[in-house]
Amino acid sequence: MTILGIESSCDECAAAVVVDGRQILSNIVATQIPFHEIYDGVVPEIASRKHTEWISEVVSEALDKAGLHPSHIDGVAVTAKPGLLGSLLVGLNFAKAFAWSLNIPFIGTDHMLSHLYAPRLSGEVPDYPFLGLLVSGGHTIICKVDDFDQVSVLGTTIDDAVGEAFDKVSKHYGFGYPGGAYIDKLAVSGNAGAFAFPLPNLHKGEHRYDVSYSGLKTAVINQLDQFRRRDGDGNLFDASPANIAASFQKTAVDILLRALLHAVEDTGLTTIVAGGGVAANSYLRSCLAGRKDLRCIFPPLDLCGDNGAMTAGLGYQYLARGETSPMSLTASARVSMFKRRYP
Repeated sequence: MTILGIESSCDECAAAVVVDGRQILSNIVATQIPFHEIYDGVVPEIASRKHTEWISEVVSEALDKAGLHPSHIDGVAVTAKPGLLGSLLVGLNFAKAFAWSLNIPFIGTDHMLSHLYAPRLSGEVPDYPFLGLLVSGGHTIICKVDDFDQVSVLGTTIDDAVGEAFDKVSKHYGFGYPGGAYIDKLAVSGNAGAFAFPLPNLHKGEHRYDVSYSGLKTAVINQLDQFRRRDGDGNLFDASPANIAASFQKTAVDILLRALLHAVEDTGLTTIVAGGGVAANSYLRSCLAGRKDLRCIFPPLDLCGDNGAMTAGLGYQYLARGETSPMSLTASARVSMFKRRYP
């Protein structure tokens, strides 16, 4: 079954063609970063306008690269939630029109489930159940995954998403946008021990699997000198961009790992599947890769960010079992299908 996947949940206008939920024939991503970087963040009105301008061309390019005519497409999958409402509606309405014109089924998918599906497109097929780690600019979720569409949230952020924290720190210090990529590069030449930023007190009781980033953001942006450490000679470490980036990145990832490893301990699940833009972070990947007691599966870097291939792959699973969405389906800005549970 050949599926066209369309993704427009935020600022990436993307389309892909995937066969049987595994084989990527094309994966086109038109990035809007140049239009948003002058604001150090995504401007929703600009995002939806660019999707409107680009989506037809992006879909055409995905079909051309796959060497297919629209008549060769068996179904359409499109991100319907969560995300920026205006951006979502552009992709959703285009997918409906495309499917209607060819009299083929379409399915609206959940963006977070698509990120969990992404590693399967590169050959990694973990057995269920496993732990999911969804980390991006909008979401930070630790969950138990029993099937491609059966997810129970164990923990999440009580304030800011981890990717948002990267962006806000990067914006404050002028490192660049998107913040995650710039901080990751700066941290390579920095000393992660130059600052001893605090961890949130969320390691007990009902918040054992939760994370928090508002305190870390405050410490890095407004209280930097309070957490500056001294070297072996008693001299204060330099407050250089590289040292700030390395120390912040280490603490941000350590917050994630503490909650995630609590979930490993309590569930007994040792397979972890990561997804989302922050899954591209080199320090997070190296920390989990170093755990010989865990099987940690990351998507390739080009599938960590938003893309149409993961949407098409997930959509195939629904369409293969006969599920479709009605033409009345509308977009939703919020995560709605995950249920919060504890092990």
